[in-house]
Amino acid sequence: MKSKILILAAVVLLLVSCGTQKTASVATTEPVPVFDTTKTVALAPELEAGKNLYENSCARCHKLYDAKKFTQEEWKPILTRMQKKAKLDDTQMASISNYFTSQL
Repeated sequence: MKSKILILAAVVLLLVSCGTQKTASVATTEPVPVFDTTKTVALAPELEAGKNLYENSCARCHKLYDAKKFTQEEWKPILTRMQKKAKLDDTQMASISNYFTSQL
């Protein structure tokens, strides 16, 4: 008798677990534009170096933003603040800054 109750309980649990589906909630916030690395644009070698530094150094900690998201004046303090965290020297930061300037 106990085995029939256990089997019946298992069947009910199986049916209940298979019958319910949870839908994923849809985000209502506006997505933040992200730097798109799939677009290929011919860049000068100096600018390509800045782009590579940006992609390889900055993406270690956070998503990459499109250069056009901020103005040149807005990028300056951001890059200055991130230079220490990314352990980049002044030459590397100038290369990244030149790349951003070329994209604005």
